Amino acid sequence: MINASSSGGPSPRLRQAIEAAIQADVVVVAAAGNRPTDLSVTFPAAYEGVLAVGATDREGNHAAVSVTGEQVAISAPGVDIYSTSINGKYSKATGTSAATAIVAGAAALVRSRFPGLSAQEVIHRLTATATDKGPPGRDEQYGYGVLNIVAALTADVPPLASAAVSPTVSGSSAVAGPDGRDPGGRGSTVVVWVAVLVVAAAGGVAALLGIRRRRQGG
Repeated sequence: MINASSSGGPSPRLRQAIEAAIQADVVVVAAAGNRPTDLSVTFPAAYEGVLAVGATDREGNHAAVSVTGEQVAISAPGVDIYSTSINGKYSKATGTSAATAIVAGAAALVRSRFPGLSAQEVIHRLTATATDKGPPGRDEQYGYGVLNIVAALTADVPPLASAAVSPTVSGSSAVAGPDGRDPGGRGSTVVVWVAVLVVAAAGGVAALLGIRRRRQGG
């Protein structure tokens, strides 16, 4: 798992590193970029095979700070996000970098829950279970939709149509998720972000899975 909560321009060395990671079956998650500094989806998010992340605001809508583009594949909260900081303190940040960290944590949870999935299949599960926003299907603001961790961990997601399909996510040839993607419903979306912030701040994988087991038992 590689989380690139950063943005910049393309370079041969960066491309080589990304391609090497993808060939090694590593999930690469990267920030799409922030306005007004960035005018389009930045690198490494713009490279094929990278899960490019946009940001949503406190109301769950597209965040004004988040750049748009056909490479955006998924969105997550990116406004006023609290996380751990130096000297035992916490800090608040806004931008696609914060959203990317949340998606990276979700990808790690999915791979922990389904260790047999390839990187391509992990990305497919995240995008296929995202909660659709904006125009139906994939769009340049939300990608396939807003991250839904509960659905990503529990939904019955059909496998990719063919193992020969390229694991392209940033480009327009990425595999589309199914219609009506919200198995968890609105109530579970609240749980999603609580769970993600726990994971991002304290690495609470066991806590999240424990919550899920209690729900199944009760």
